Amino acid sequence: MDPHLLRTFTEVVRCASFSGAARELGYTQSAVSQHIAALEADLGVELLRRRPVTPTEAGARLLEHAEPLLLRLAAARAEVTRGTGAPAARITAGLSAPAMGGRPARAVARLLAERPRVEVTLRVLERAAVVAGVTAGDLDLGLVDGAAAPSDPLGVPGAGALRAVRCAEEELVVALAADHPLARRSGLRLADLSDALWVDAPAAAVPPAGLHPAAAGEGFRTGVRYEGPDVRGVLDLVRAGLGPVLLPRSAATGRQGVVAVPLTAPRLVHRTELLHRRGGPGEAAGALAALLTAAVLPEPGA
Repeated sequence: MDPHLLRTFTEVVRCASFSGAARELGYTQSAVSQHIAALEADLGVELLRRRPVTPTEAGARLLEHAEPLLLRLAAARAEVTRGTGAPAARITAGLSAPAMGGRPARAVARLLAERPRVEVTLRVLERAAVVAGVTAGDLDLGLVDGAAAPSDPLGVPGAGALRAVRCAEEELVVALAADHPLARRSGLRLADLSDALWVDAPAAAVPPAGLHPAAAGEGFRTGVRYEGPDVRGVLDLVRAGLGPVLLPRSAATGRQGVVAVPLTAPRLVHRTELLHRRGGPGEAAGALAALLTAAVLPEPGA
């Protein structure tokens, strides 16, 4: 039995009308009549009474089979179609929260513009979890951040089995409430904040106590602890006057009630590095890695 004829038959029964079925299917009424006649000729039985349009006993039995058959055919078509549209590759990348800035977003957008069938998953994790995920092979790529002397590597703990490549460096700033006594300064030394109670946000900001040998012995004190990767939540705490945090300038600016003051001493920058296994990422992940580490990252469609 031709499934097209079966579909016409079920639609005529549903509409109880040849003309109504023709409108639903986009056929002429004569084409619908021809379909029904061809199906009846194939089976050798009358399937429909014409006035009114109702199924005969044989037509009712056929209807019981026709609807499940058509559903199975539709399911088969959908599954085959999904197979041809399956992603050409899947990439899973882990990022520490302050590393999730404009560059990763632009890199992913550029990759998907060039390779629309690639599927990308981004997971915001603590830095140690990013390193562990790439090492174990659960992540194809990792982006981690931290403070370092200009052009120095981060020296990520536990990353000895991985290759680290610089992605970006930008100014490291102290995020303060707008009404903080030091908010009008053009620059700040860590020593200026030795008496401050810092917001302790190890996953979402740069921890001041582990900055650099130059910062050792400053005796940083923490007040509120924020356990989570949401930078916006940390800035809400800063705005409420609960203490400063260290962030890349791009993450600290544009938040009402928060001022970003450059850190001038020790001389440090916020650095983001790409991590992958030493054997190299897969082909699609390698393309994303190249975009993430490009000196100039073109805008999508450029």
